Amino acid sequence: MNIQKAGYHGLYFPELKIALDGYHPDADFVFISHAHADHMPRNRSASVHATPATLGLMELRGFRGRSNPINFHETLDTGRCTVCFFPAGHILGSAMIHIESDSGTLLYTGDYRTPPSPASEGFAAPESVDYLITEATFSLPIYKWKSHEELAEEIRNFAKDSLEDEHTPVFLAYNLGKAQEIMHMLASLGYPMMIHGAGYKLCSVYEKFGYDLGNYSAYDRATCEGNILITPASALSNGFASNVSKKRIAYCSGWAALESRQTQLTVDKLIPLSDHLDFFELIGFCQRLSPKKVFITHTPNPDVVQHYLQKSGIDASFLQLEAPSEE
Repeated sequence: MNIQKAGYHGLYFPELKIALDGYHPDADFVFISHAHADHMPRNRSASVHATPATLGLMELRGFRGRSNPINFHETLDTGRCTVCFFPAGHILGSAMIHIESDSGTLLYTGDYRTPPSPASEGFAAPESVDYLITEATFSLPIYKWKSHEELAEEIRNFAKDSLEDEHTPVFLAYNLGKAQEIMHMLASLGYPMMIHGAGYKLCSVYEKFGYDLGNYSAYDRATCEGNILITPASALSNGFASNVSKKRIAYCSGWAALESRQTQLTVDKLIPLSDHLDFFELIGFCQRLSPKKVFITHTPNPDVVQHYLQKSGIDASFLQLEAPSEE
């Protein structure tokens, strides 16, 4: 199977003339798995196919190209292959891309989460494939997640306990996906929330697709004290809520499984809430699909995943996607 780079993290299949999560000038079709920046094409005026929610989020993040919506489980015939989207459970609109051609069947996961994020359309996959291209962000056995119910309880308790102690709770989370998942978990409490401005504008797409994000508004420095605050960690160094003297900070990420993050970030609590699947779900998913070949991407260390898969009789290798930025 001939797989080439397309932009920064994207793929190009020259025989099929399709690109995934990146732009290639020779591609007849470009398919986008979800709206995180590292999966959007750097060519913001390209013609792309994605789910309606992903296209809505992409447009709010600066995409100005032609949008071609594809619903989950809908099939598109390109003339060289057929393409179908499966819900990936990562963030709203996220899709795994299934391709069927004369070379066999292939599933490209993009970023995915099973069990799925409660602020996503769920998770579904084909019964089997010939080839699997999977991310392995959390590629070591130390990464085993608690249930969403347990994590949601931790998040709600942190917010309630902080407010009862007259401290402003601050959740550190990426502006797209994680922030809205936390808001969805907190919605039932009814407390006022403020979200970083870049994340605020994306919330409208979640609400359009029926997700309750609770009682929220855009972050206002002058009135933020006493609200539940949600922001990316990078904003703290730019003065986010620096005027609030009594606050407690929770870092929400799969990387919170590493206790060293508490001192690195100077936070009060680590909550290992990830929008990626854990190591054991990754291995189990590969075993269930039983492909002829697994290509491992987006990982700091593919060796352990490759070792476990090969012990299961699954041929696996690392597929290097990163390329120099086009900008």
